[in-house]
Amino acid sequence: MGNTVLLTGTDDLGFMIKGIFTYNFFGHEVWITTTHVCLLIVMLVIIGFCVAANICIKKAQDVPGRFQNIVELVVELLDGMVSSSMGKAAGKFANYIGTLFIFIFISNISGLFGLRPPTADYGVTLPLGVITFCLILFNKLKYQKLSGFIKGLCEPWPFWAPINIIGDVAVPISLSLRLFANVLSGTVMMALVYGLLSMVAYAWPAVLHVYFDLFSGAIQTYVFCMLTMTYVTDAIGDGLEEA
Repeated sequence: MGNTVLLTGTDDLGFMIKGIFTYNFFGHEVWITTTHVCLLIVMLVIIGFCVAANICIKKAQDVPGRFQNIVELVVELLDGMVSSSMGKAAGKFANYIGTLFIFIFISNISGLFGLRPPTADYGVTLPLGVITFCLILFNKLKYQKLSGFIKGLCEPWPFWAPINIIGDVAVPISLSLRLFANVLSGTVMMALVYGLLSMVAYAWPAVLHVYFDLFSGAIQTYVFCMLTMTYVTDAIGDGLEEA
């Protein structure tokens, strides 16, 4: 594989998004790519786990089995993370943050199982950032009211409003780009290892997978969720106590 391949970015490299098939949708050609397939697999895994967990909890025993222990441990860890960061508001957002954490984490570590991580596609991380931004905006308007929202934009001085608006709009972009860039960089590195060192890429790349997919994936999941909780808590302010 020569340098020309690396510069042109041909489909020989595993980090490229590849089209699998197309279909016609009201006269428009729509592509189904590796991102869609990997995203569907991740969703099916999560749904399958949730269904199994629901059945297990409904038939919970006084002496829990291995799977029940895993389910309870996951719930306790996620509830603890949300409670420590959001305080009294934790109950309102535990389900969302928990779902977000599980989805991003499973997506990030899917590279361990030969998939292209869905979060290595900006078309996946940007909607996550936009959803968080909408949640922040909704809670600002709900708890700070319109007057408080406008007042916040004009702090410390009214002429500072354009900068504050840019700062608010930058939130979903920074959240999505941070997650996307870190996951994509790991995907690119592993693709280069297998592409350029395929003759000697036996066993030892597993160490790199542990770092890029598992360790880095867990860190980026935690960072995204912690920033989400911080922004939402800041948007609520003292409104929850007053309510």
